[in-house]
Amino acid sequence: MKIKMTRELIERLPKTDLHVHLDGSVRIETIIDLATKHNIKIPTMDPVELRKLVCVDDHCESLDDYLRGFHIVNLVLQDKEGLRRAAYELAEDAAKENVRYMEVRYSPILHTLQGLKLTEISQAVIDGLKLAEKEFKIKTGVIICGIRNMDPTTSLKLAELAIAFKNKGVIGFDLAGGEYNHPAKDHKDAFDLALKNNLNITIHAGEAYGPESIHQALHYCGTHRIGHGTRLVEDGDLLNYVNDHRIPLEICIKSNFHTKAVPDIRSHPVDFYIDYGLRVTLNTDNRTVSDTTVTDEYMIAIEQLGLDYPTVKYVILNGFKSAFLPYKERVRLINDTLKEIEEIEEAELKTKIKVRENL
Repeated sequence: MKIKMTRELIERLPKTDLHVHLDGSVRIETIIDLATKHNIKIPTMDPVELRKLVCVDDHCESLDDYLRGFHIVNLVLQDKEGLRRAAYELAEDAAKENVRYMEVRYSPILHTLQGLKLTEISQAVIDGLKLAEKEFKIKTGVIICGIRNMDPTTSLKLAELAIAFKNKGVIGFDLAGGEYNHPAKDHKDAFDLALKNNLNITIHAGEAYGPESIHQALHYCGTHRIGHGTRLVEDGDLLNYVNDHRIPLEICIKSNFHTKAVPDIRSHPVDFYIDYGLRVTLNTDNRTVSDTTVTDEYMIAIEQLGLDYPTVKYVILNGFKSAFLPYKERVRLINDTLKEIEEIEEAELKTKIKVRENL
């Protein structure tokens, strides 16, 4: 049976979001509300004007241009209430489009401007997500990020924080920030510590810098997944290594275009990656900044890169297979997903038969 690929169908399908930044996914209305409530000065209280400052569009010129609004958002994420609320609402927004599993990443060091302790920040985000899990049909985990352009001792401190909160909501450690002139190997001590403590690793690599960045993430820092990996296509030998070892790629199509990791959507290598057999997952990166959803990312892949239904289903399952979850929990989630997809497919078939009968 050929399934008609509609937006409604993609929204109904169970999905994952393995690469989404907390501070890039705060609702515009929430930023204004928190600023008003706590008397925080932001450039404008007008939602239309604020959206223009925080969100980007197809005319975004570079990664620097893309990041311009983050400092505005972080002004209101300096207390426990703001962090809890941002985390809760992110999970709520994801659950509305049937994202069943989401890994939220952020760097606690960016939320210490008003004196909050790293432990308080971590607990606030976890609390927001746990409350959302009780109210919505979604499971979540937290990935703590080191920052490439900060002193490596900061990354080490953040790795220690991630280890302390392991099994208490934190499921991984990441390295974010500008790749150029900030090599991952400089932060090797943080990753050595994380790996020594059996923590899951993912690293932003191959977005703003070439395959060498991915090589370092793999062979110096021991990453288990690659954040973006857009430029992996430039090194066939490394690409085969990633494929052979089933290292998942956290692809974020819309933001890759916004940051000019690719010149246009049709130039994105994700369709080649999928055809070649790499373990590709589709993700949002920053729901608010890129004005996107997981459904949007799939629709872009369908409409502009020609993904058919069997491929969409394959990529969805890749997301669940690549989750930083214990094996038995992951298997249970995959089985639940397969059952739910089967029920949706049966409903689609019944609708199709009914339409034909009425012709």
